[in-house]
Amino acid sequence: MAVNKVVPSLDEAIADISDGASVMVSGAQGPLGVPRNLLLALRRKGVRNLTLITATGYRSVSAARFYGFPHAEDWVDHGILIDNRQVKKVICAMAYVPGRDAVLQKQYEAGEVELEHLGHGPFILRMWAGAAGLGGVYQPVGIGTVLEEGKEKRTIDGKEYLLEMPLTADFALVGAYKADSYGNLIYKGTGRQYGPIMAKAARVTIAEVDEVVEVGDLDPESIVTPGIYVHRVVKAPLEDRR
Repeated sequence: MAVNKVVPSLDEAIADISDGASVMVSGAQGPLGVPRNLLLALRRKGVRNLTLITATGYRSVSAARFYGFPHAEDWVDHGILIDNRQVKKVICAMAYVPGRDAVLQKQYEAGEVELEHLGHGPFILRMWAGAAGLGGVYQPVGIGTVLEEGKEKRTIDGKEYLLEMPLTADFALVGAYKADSYGNLIYKGTGRQYGPIMAKAARVTIAEVDEVVEVGDLDPESIVTPGIYVHRVVKAPLEDRR
């Protein structure tokens, strides 16, 4: 018999995330896909020395204003954990864009936070390798640049490649649109972003959703993340549903 994966509260959903955990966080360029209430719960919990794996290393209210996002003054993303000095390392595909708050840059330059900066392609590729259980993947991005440093290089059919190691995490916090009690997820528009691959690459996936429906109510053709990859589902507060 399948287990009901819906948990009653945000705090319960993240209760076993402890100091030193690695956490993937979905979302990228807008409010869709950002598990904002799980992030607020993680800030309340106050766990430290987290490794944060996310597409954008740091965003903020100022970035939300810059892009004209709705509810910009109430913007919440993983940057609140960096602001609160709960993060020891960030692995991301875009660390900083001029014109935004430079909190991550300042912490990095002060030696307070480690930073591993990847291209978007290698970022996804490494998570895919982790999700697939592979020992690594050869790819050509970074040849002849500082990104070569410390990586194995190999020539295949006359072309040079770098070995990228798989990227996994203890937890993934994923924002989705709807779920059923088995943990099957569907997304709204661009809200899927990095969520599906993170759900597969993490050992424990926690999904924050706008709505939970009965098993069988989701169109099977619309399910993007099967429940086999999702361990907990929690409903967002009514005022925060997108």
